[in-house]
Amino acid sequence: QVQLQESGGGSVQSGGSLRLSCAAASAYTYSSYCMGWFRQAPGTEREGVAAIDSDGSTTYADSVKGRFTISRDNAKNTLYLQMNSLKPEDTAMYYCAADHRAGYGDSWSRPKRFNYWGQGTQVTVSS
Repeated sequence: QVQLQESGGGSVQSGGSLRLSCAAASAYTYSSYCMGWFRQAPGTEREGVAAIDSDGSTTYADSVKGRFTISRDNAKNTLYLQMNSLKPEDTAMYYCAADHRAGYGDSWSRPKRFNYWGQGTQVTVSS
């Protein structure tokens, strides 16, 4: 069982920045987990934002490439999402996700790829 807790959400103006954090508590080795960030706006499906594998390799949704950076600190069991140049369309609830299976693969952006989820943190970007 993995417990995930997101933090760092808030309200910012367009062009601003936020850094989300996700603290993981697990009986297993956090460093071996594939981790991801997802988001969901009202009335839409949950979508993958970025993922990072146990070897540090990363992948991003096209909509956030060049603006968002996913990283992990294995010593602190913490996942991060640095979000720069935020746009109103980035407004959503952001969720941290984890899975013990290595290799995010082509299906990384599908929620079914990940077994464990946090409660989410709200990000609101105003124009």
